[in-house]
Amino acid sequence: MKSVKFSEYKKELLKDPELKAEYDDIEEEFALASEIIQLRKEKNITQKELAEKIGTSQPAIARLESGSYNKVSLSFLRRVAEALDAKPEVHLRKKVHS
Repeated sequence: MKSVKFSEYKKELLKDPELKAEYDDIEEEFALASEIIQLRKEKNITQKELAEKIGTSQPAIARLESGSYNKVSLSFLRRVAEALDAKPEVHLRKKVHS
């Protein structure tokens, strides 16, 4: 079986307009999750420790870091950001229609 780099495989998959649209819809959630994980690791704290700092549960932090926490409030993000010495930024931009 031939080995393929993930980046090449992903590039090939994203040529499908329907799949690309789905990917674009969730890309921002995963980018946010990745940023939170990175900041938490830089602070050298666990999910449980972060949860305790902001008065929530470890599973809530796990959901946030998984990218599947689609009903997160701005106030919750502010609490997470404060605990991680960061600040949230919210942007709106026009959708690109193909």
